[in-house]
Amino acid sequence: MKLLKNIIFTFTILALMFVIDACKKPYSYIQNVDTDLSNNSSTAQVFGACLRMARNYVYVDGVQASGSALAFGGVFPSAAYSIKLTPGTHNILIKDTLTATTQIPLTYSQVFDLGKFYTLFLYDTITSPKMLAVKNNITIPKDTSCMLRFANFIYNTTPVPNVDVYNFRNIPGTPVFVGGFPVLTVSTPLFSNVATATVTDFIPFSSLRTDTLYVYATGTTSPLLAKQLVQSLTPTRSYTSAYIGSFKAAVSAKSVTTFSTY
Repeated sequence: MKLLKNIIFTFTILALMFVIDACKKPYSYIQNVDTDLSNNSSTAQVFGACLRMARNYVYVDGVQASGSALAFGGVFPSAAYSIKLTPGTHNILIKDTLTATTQIPLTYSQVFDLGKFYTLFLYDTITSPKMLAVKNNITIPKDTSCMLRFANFIYNTTPVPNVDVYNFRNIPGTPVFVGGFPVLTVSTPLFSNVATATVTDFIPFSSLRTDTLYVYATGTTSPLLAKQLVQSLTPTRSYTSAYIGSFKAAVSAKSVTTFSTY
């Protein structure tokens, strides 16, 4: 009888231990992405323009900040909100965690100012990754327009021409099409003479409509280097259009990708 009581008592203790353990809240080692855009902190986002990147994770001061892998052409966070940081210097690490990867981890130290927004552009190739930190000078339009800037992170082993960026709705009159692309005769670029690894300032851009961006070597209107259909951008928001990929690739293999910056 005493043995039976001891067995029952032991099972009761074990059951209570399982219940207590099940009630414990798991501790997360991933930093929170805060949607509070008040100016009592610094905020940052990461854009992946590094050729062939596929499974990248972002770490801030040794703590994992991204919960899912960042691939080429991807942005983290994807919902335009940013990683909230205390003002000051932070160490950024971006790496592919696959054991067999050939990507070299990138470490970057950046000073983040109080109340400022940053986009961290990862570019070049996975064997020589580079980072450009850009402070986002956000201006909120007082009308229904949005703001747009252009980033040139096209890759090539040798220097390539700077680029001009046009949009279809800025082409005066009815454009003539050759091979499905407009031949520009008289027009003013949205962005002019943009060098590689640089980002322009924001300019006003019409929202809530369909448009197309066309990229050409500076001073030319042929051949077309890349294009992107831009649809229904949200009023008063800020966007970045980035020219990425390999310069030697076909037009269809290069891209201009637009993402929300704020």
